[in-house]
Amino acid sequence: MNMALKTAAIRQIFGEAPSVFTEVYQDGVNMAVWQRRLPAQLEDFAVLAVSLGQPWADQRVIDVNEHEPPALPGLLQEAADLQGYESFVADVKWLVSAYTCLLGARRVGLRLRVLQGAMCPRFHVDNVPVRLLTTYVGPGSEWVEEGAMERVGLHLAEAPVDNIRSLGVGDVALLKGEKWAGNEGAGLIHRSPASQQRRLLLSLDWLA
Repeated sequence: MNMALKTAAIRQIFGEAPSVFTEVYQDGVNMAVWQRRLPAQLEDFAVLAVSLGQPWADQRVIDVNEHEPPALPGLLQEAADLQGYESFVADVKWLVSAYTCLLGARRVGLRLRVLQGAMCPRFHVDNVPVRLLTTYVGPGSEWVEEGAMERVGLHLAEAPVDNIRSLGVGDVALLKGEKWAGNEGAGLIHRSPASQQRRLLLSLDWLA
C-alpha cells in the first residue's frame, strides 16, 4: 500500500452507543469513540472530587474474566465518602467489563488519576495494543487526524492548532497503539490536553 492510500485509509469512528467499540477491529480504524453524556450524579461526583485539590490516584492490575464482574475493592478509596461514589464505581466496573468482553482480556491495567497539567504533553503514539481513555471532568485528550503531522520525529513536532481535535467530557475512546497486529505505523497520534485545569482520567490497558 502506498503512503497516500495508507493515510486515506486510517480513520476514527464515533458513535452514540457503546456498540461503536467493535469498530476498533476494522482495518484502518485507529480510534473508536463512544460519545456519551455523563449522568448528573456521576458528573457531580467528578466535579467534587477534583475540586478538593487532592492528587488522588489508584493504579492496579486486575485479573478479569468476561463471564464475571470485575473485583475493584477500595477503588479510589479517598473519595469513598463523596456523594455519587457508588455510581462512579459502578461506571468504572461497567467499562472494565465492556473492555474485557470486547478483547477477551485476562488481565487489565487500571489507572485512575486526578491530574493538573499535562501528563504526556508531547504528541505521541502508544506502544500498546489498545488503550481505553475517558475523562470524567476537565479537558479531554487531544489528537490529530492522519496526515496532520509527520510521524518521523513526532516527539519533537508541533501540530498546527487548527488540526488539533479533543475528546469530550464523558467520551470513552479506544485508541489503537503500535502493538495491535496490523496497526504498526498507524497508532493514533495524541497527547494530554494543553491545560492546567484539573481533570479526572481513567485509562485501561490490555495486558494479557
